[in-house]
Amino acid sequence: MVNLTVRLAGVALQNPVIPASGTFGFGGEFLDFYDPDILGAISLKGTTREPRFGNPTPRIAECSEGLINSVGLQNPGIDQVTGNEIPYLRTFYHQPIIANISGFSVDEYTDCCSKVDSLADIIEVNVSCPNVHNGGMSFGTDPKCAAEVTEAVKKVTTKPVFIKLTPNVTDIVSVARACEDAGADGLTLINTLLGMRIDIKRRQPVIANKMGGFSGPAIFPVAVRMVYQVANACKIPVMGCGGVSTAEDVIEMMMAGATAVQVGAANLVEPMACKNIIEELPEVMGKLGINDINDIIGVCKEM
Repeated sequence: MVNLTVRLAGVALQNPVIPASGTFGFGGEFLDFYDPDILGAISLKGTTREPRFGNPTPRIAECSEGLINSVGLQNPGIDQVTGNEIPYLRTFYHQPIIANISGFSVDEYTDCCSKVDSLADIIEVNVSCPNVHNGGMSFGTDPKCAAEVTEAVKKVTTKPVFIKLTPNVTDIVSVARACEDAGADGLTLINTLLGMRIDIKRRQPVIANKMGGFSGPAIFPVAVRMVYQVANACKIPVMGCGGVSTAEDVIEMMMAGATAVQVGAANLVEPMACKNIIEELPEVMGKLGINDINDIIGVCKEM
């Protein structure tokens, strides 16, 4: 027998596999495929203060080794999530819940985080949103803005706060350190890379918003590199994500420094992806001589 349990900022997980926000809905959508109680945790669909339809369609397109999406944070709003979605999830799911919160102002972040605080085990704050009070620049591209959101959210929450970082920056370590200094309990990385595809027959971008988030296996090496850099630079735990699709990917990302690993686009290609990874992990660990998955966390970190 091997040990798959990990602790994430004090929260116990039965295994390190977590469906990433936006790829697993609010949990109930996958009941027809398998019992989500096998998961380490669930990161819920990104939630804003008001309901959002999102961006115009088409807004998802497949491409080599991944997909581009510009869904635009479609969600039913924080009141629906706290009043209906999470209570329903709790009727059949008994593992930790990670609430993913997005916002377009510091006030929106704090309002949503305070409302979900009593219902979630971990709060994941997506700082990839444009700051409407700062010319539309993403909160996560500016260390000061990322720190401002972190500090504000920590004042209104009692649960561990993980800041989800965008990879669309020159120096991700400076943003990560700013969040850590502002009180973040952990970091999630990476969010999607900015990408674009053009339909050469129509001579038009394949999605209505022209550009969107690129995810899937192609970004995995970038994600591993950034997890490695941040895990070396910061003392708080990291949830790694970006292109993970196999048990071997989970182990590689944990060796880079991640304590837990999120599976994103793979869920949209194969609904059984997380289940398959969890079932395959013990066999892969056995082949590699790993008895306790905690022993590999950060083994490649610089001494």
